[in-house]
Amino acid sequence: MIIEHFQVSGVKLLTPKIFRDERGFFSETFNEALLLQHGIDVAFVQDNHSLSIDKGVVRGLHFQTSPHAQDKLIRVSRGAIFDVAVDIRTGSPTFGSHVSTVLSADNWCQLWVPAGFAHGFCTLEPNTEVQYKVSAHYDPDCERGLSWNDPELGIDWPVAEQNAILSEKDKHHPKLSELPAYFPHSSLSEEAIPSYYGWQR
Repeated sequence: MIIEHFQVSGVKLLTPKIFRDERGFFSETFNEALLLQHGIDVAFVQDNHSLSIDKGVVRGLHFQTSPHAQDKLIRVSRGAIFDVAVDIRTGSPTFGSHVSTVLSADNWCQLWVPAGFAHGFCTLEPNTEVQYKVSAHYDPDCERGLSWNDPELGIDWPVAEQNAILSEKDKHHPKLSELPAYFPHSSLSEEAIPSYYGWQR
């Protein structure tokens, strides 16, 4: 498995090996011991699977607060998404900055999004299926969101605002400037290493 870092510390891009032959393929998509070697110490408690029928579906930006804040490991088993993680750790040197990358069934990449980030994605193909592991159970009392199209975030979404397909709830999340300090930033031990997948603000 290849593990790459971004200039926004904490988020990582994982690319599992995939072995193909005339029958199809085999891939180890999660290995607890391997992730632990790279500083990802997590116990997942729930797997989620979503289907978005149309291209241009935007889901997010979502997160849960303490005591049920979630680490997430996201991958795409069918189709493709433009995936985004926004740093909402108050006091972080990259507060309000975001990481974005394409996850697809073809590139087989995964995005590790720790607690303290708002996460969302836009489908790039119809009938896209996203699967993700989380470290805390869903709790509606801790469920929160961040406005996907807040200009302050500067996210270059691959869909025009008027064409984006959102749930009613996702249309009304607060902007970054309106967000309470849910996640006080603590210093991270790892060095942020830029990768060719880049970093955006």
